[in-house]
Amino acid sequence: MDWAALQDAARAASAHAYVPYSKYPVGAAALTEDGRIVTGANVENASYGLTLCAECSLVSALHMSGGGRLMAFSCVDGAGNILMPCGRCRQLLHEFRAPGMQLMTISGIKTMDEVLPDAFGPENLG
Repeated sequence: MDWAALQDAARAASAHAYVPYSKYPVGAAALTEDGRIVTGANVENASYGLTLCAECSLVSALHMSGGGRLMAFSCVDGAGNILMPCGRCRQLLHEFRAPGMQLMTISGIKTMDEVLPDAFGPENLG
């Protein structure tokens, strides 16, 4: 896994963030099962509650570029510091994960199961 390339892609994505209110750009990048890197950036809204996290725009980009499952994920702030996805975004990433998906976290590389143990997902709705 080329974690440095994922971090670089996340940093580049953060440059496209729309953050006129918080001034806190976030970029995300993920590797898909078929080898593509998809990216996303946060997009704020004056009502804050309608703000899209970088993970949301990443998942949209995933589907717009052919779909698939995520194998590896990295998220950074505008300065390139590693960020941990919030609980909502962990749930979103869980939905689109490949088996064994890994995330770069502030505590090192972890699996999705480690950052969202006992998660509820599509398999629970069968």
